[in-house]
Amino acid sequence: MAKEAVKARELKRQKMVAKYAAKRAELKANGDYEALDKLPKNASPIRLHNRCKLSGRPRGYMRKFGISRVLFRELALMGKIPGVTKSSW
Repeated sequence: MAKEAVKARELKRQKMVAKYAAKRAELKANGDYEALDKLPKNASPIRLHNRCKLSGRPRGYMRKFGISRVLFRELALMGKIPGVTKSSW
């Protein structure tokens, strides 16, 4: 499980990206790369990394559910994810 500080840092980046999204788009459209360079580094969407919402695990992330493969399997087997069942054929 990831440290709380790592999860908090990622959340902070997501908020900053959302805050500066319109301004970044405007500066890019105008071609003002000097002003774009003066924005905070964490305002760039490329610095975001998908993490599991529950455990903070950075690898094995499933976009559709927003959690890691490990937690997905546990929750699916317990029946806590609607519409997901273990397959057998």
